[in-house]
Amino acid sequence: MSKKITMQDIANHLNISKNSVSQALSGKAGVSEPTRQLVHKAAEELGYQYKTTKNTPGNLKNIGLIASDFAFSQKRFFGEIYLSTEKEAINRGMNLFIHSISAHARENLILPPFIQKNEVEGVLILSHISNEYINKIIATGIPTVMIDHHHPLIQADAILTNNRFGAYKAVKHLIDLGHQSIAFVGNIEISPSYQERWEGYLLALRENGLEADPEVMFLHAKEEEEDINQLISQSNKQPTAWFCVNDGLGFLVLSKLQKDGLKIPEQASISSFDNGQLSQISTPKITTMGIDLALYGKKAVEQLVWRIDHPDEPLFELLLPTVLIERESTAKPIKEQMLK
Repeated sequence: MSKKITMQDIANHLNISKNSVSQALSGKAGVSEPTRQLVHKAAEELGYQYKTTKNTPGNLKNIGLIASDFAFSQKRFFGEIYLSTEKEAINRGMNLFIHSISAHARENLILPPFIQKNEVEGVLILSHISNEYINKIIATGIPTVMIDHHHPLIQADAILTNNRFGAYKAVKHLIDLGHQSIAFVGNIEISPSYQERWEGYLLALRENGLEADPEVMFLHAKEEEEDINQLISQSNKQPTAWFCVNDGLGFLVLSKLQKDGLKIPEQASISSFDNGQLSQISTPKITTMGIDLALYGKKAVEQLVWRIDHPDEPLFELLLPTVLIERESTAKPIKEQMLK
């Protein structure tokens, strides 16, 4: 079977950049007419398959949105981001192609048909798939923007939550209430977001003169009831406050502590992240960090449109702010209350 010719092959053949090849084949400005003709000639000689497009203000742009099957299943978080992305694309008169990446496609590096057939001018990648898979998409030369994920080995624009500062604010809130023993709950190996939230937790402790205690940092906690129940039961210490990297973990920690007979927030305060449904329906409702999910989609499409027109500009990471939503699950420690 003959090797499939890529834009990089054409770039190597002509000793020019892949971005220049992309601009020439897509009809964009940025390359001279002689270069454009050379690229088209080389593409024909090498057997590169492409669809000629012309960008004019009146033409619709086609963009793609892909995510893993798991990410698409998280309807209350990623579903809201998807809807805001679709809304922004429609507002801009663009066509949005959606494709879910199965485990089989990820492991075998099978790209969506609209990328293989060069039917879209840019692609949005929602959350993590795998570095190898994402980098294969980037290697096609198609402009790419990541949503809620980044990695040092992925060279693409990214729209992210300011996880470090968000976690810092959540933990600082607990410290300001008077808590000095604050647990961390979250698997930092699952996502860069959770790793960054741990770093924000550590920063808040350090800046406020508190030492991080390994005995109350549960860095590999699974978002499963059995796992949370076990780690709390086996803990040698009972912190007065808990910071959880997402609302699901916050809900599980709250439920376990209540089963153990602790009153929330009188005997233990709980703070989480994302402002999802579980933080809103729990009793008591959980203090959390709110994220503007609609802003994710808007900024992602906005950045992709800019990147399509500016392929050679430096890469950007945009950090979206978070807001502390104080609810009934956090209060002063019981000793502090008794002093009042």
